[in-house]
Amino acid sequence: MVVKRSLTPAAVVDVALGIVDEHGPDGLTLAAVAHACGVATPSLYKHVASLGELKTLVGARVLEDMTDRIATTVLGTSGDEAVTGLMRAYRAYGATHPKRYAALPMDPLHDPIQEAAGAKLVGVMYATLRGYGLEGSAAVHATRRLRVLVHGFASIESEGGFGLPEDLDDTYDQLIQMYLATLRSES
Repeated sequence: MVVKRSLTPAAVVDVALGIVDEHGPDGLTLAAVAHACGVATPSLYKHVASLGELKTLVGARVLEDMTDRIATTVLGTSGDEAVTGLMRAYRAYGATHPKRYAALPMDPLHDPIQEAAGAKLVGVMYATLRGYGLEGSAAVHATRRLRVLVHGFASIESEGGFGLPEDLDDTYDQLIQMYLATLRSES
């Protein structure tokens, strides 16, 4: 429980993340956050304007956290090793934090609160792909393909949507190799 006098917008987001971790994004309500903070719901309006803004702030924080983990993984690597590391770190975040992962924003680049976090992730992806000599529209398309592959897999996996018996790691490794082959054919 957060002590009332230490309540800040960042502390409210911290509490909201705890609720998301326990109940998923659909369980995030101002009443639940206020209860966890030990305040009345109207007291939260001093720190966040609405539930919508709180969800936007939570999405930005999740995106920042995931991006930091991915960036740490790919730092000092390049080429196939960097792309493989990025893809594995992205998937690992979804597997480790499935309920937070569900709170990721779909279009952060068009939201003023989430734009910086979204641009940072895109920047990490561009930097990771730089070793393949992709520029302009080729880099954009390669980044979109990368996001579709990793987000699609991580989303389905975090929701328990893979019911067939074969090993998921094998499938994901095949997906990585398929993506790397497309990158090599373009460079």
